[in-house]
Amino acid sequence: MNRKYILSILSVLLFSFGSAQNYKKPLVSAIKEADLKKDMYELAADQFWGREAGTLDELKVSMWLADKAKEAGMKPAGDNGTFFQFFDMYRHQVIPQSSLKIGNSSLTLWKDFLVAEPVNASVDGEIVYAGTTEPDKLSQFNIKGKVLAINASDKNIDKEMTLFVRRYPGFVRTKYYNKALELGAKAVIFITDDISEKSWVEVLPQMTRGTYGVEGLREKITDNIPVIWIKRENAGWVKNNPKIALNLITETYKYPSVNIIGKIEGTDPKLKEEYVLLSGHQDHDGIRHPVKNDTIYNGADDNASTCVAMLAMARAYKKQPGKRSILFVFHGAEERGLLGSRWHAAHPVVPKEKIVAVLNGDMIGRNDNNEAALLGGNAPHKNSEELVKMAEDANNESTKFKYLKDWDSPNHAEYFYFRSDHLPYAKIGIPSIFFTSVLHDQYHTPQDESENINFKKLYKMTEWMYRTSWKAANEAEHPKVISNFTLER
Repeated sequence: MNRKYILSILSVLLFSFGSAQNYKKPLVSAIKEADLKKDMYELAADQFWGREAGTLDELKVSMWLADKAKEAGMKPAGDNGTFFQFFDMYRHQVIPQSSLKIGNSSLTLWKDFLVAEPVNASVDGEIVYAGTTEPDKLSQFNIKGKVLAINASDKNIDKEMTLFVRRYPGFVRTKYYNKALELGAKAVIFITDDISEKSWVEVLPQMTRGTYGVEGLREKITDNIPVIWIKRENAGWVKNNPKIALNLITETYKYPSVNIIGKIEGTDPKLKEEYVLLSGHQDHDGIRHPVKNDTIYNGADDNASTCVAMLAMARAYKKQPGKRSILFVFHGAEERGLLGSRWHAAHPVVPKEKIVAVLNGDMIGRNDNNEAALLGGNAPHKNSEELVKMAEDANNESTKFKYLKDWDSPNHAEYFYFRSDHLPYAKIGIPSIFFTSVLHDQYHTPQDESENINFKKLYKMTEWMYRTSWKAANEAEHPKVISNFTLER
């Protein structure tokens, strides 16, 4: 064997060894802050009118995302060779023919009274006014077969949470409902206090919209008793045991929403049959009541931030695939109750047992550059030791975020772990974690716009998710689910 030939062989071996070593490193250099910014300013622009689920605006942004997914190097992984996985949303609404008469006063729906949720009901009877009474004292009133009227009260309601005013009527309902039902009330009328007076304009759009469901979840109207709101200036309507005639009529219909799904195949002949699922949601809140003279709820951080991060990660995987395949799922209708992720978890486009990990992001572009939360990173929400270790190792290698661990606590006021698209996957036994830079004071307002994104933070969060996914895509053994893991809120 001559010397030239030996050198040639050594050169090939050294090149192969170097390539193998480089292959084990994530191609972070392929992720560009400029790409994140460009995509963000398009996706969260006014042109998509807030991307509300089930509207033409959601379908328009879905087309945009599908085009961007193709440009980034993904192959279609939706239905029939497309990027689209359509599903039916169920919507339940109280219709205008509903009526309410108290004494001699006929009230106008959505002007004089609000209906907290769509239910079918016909109630003729007597109102019992309980004033300002806490739930444990309601038994002193004879409300069986009657309608309970009560002054809303914030006593014993936790006020340490975002959007408290908007969410307050729901907390009041929760506080009183079960006791009223136990005592046999046929309906509940709440009279506004200071906080619910402020919330009226904010809850009006969501109450008129009604409630939403998907196959297996809220497909039908509940059989709950009606919950009504009136303003305190009209409290005289319900005093002195007046008669009430309430007739609520609902309608249910369904219309399409959609998940956008693409994939980049892995390189290993065997492992490419397994998938690391990168998850975010494309929808937001559409057009709503004005805040600071703006009515378009653009949802830049929530959750265009993760969508553009997923596109950036796709570009990196296109240039350097992992051993396992990557499945990119841009979920629809998250804001309507995690409907897109619930649908895909029940109808995955690849075999469920081949999804080895779910890395979900939601709101990853705001707040302190050095702080972030990994939900599902701690008991009782942690469902995979190995996946959490991958995320922690990835963080230690580069991004070095300080963890906001209290957000992963089951006692945190926001219950934030239960409010994003990893949840349906965790519930069916897939290792799942949730990356977030947590809430801020522009959450679910029209001011959540591209100009307020911290692009340095978004880049770091994207890098963290990407480094974690790279480990999940290339380790010889995939993450395991902790035995006997259960989720209880």
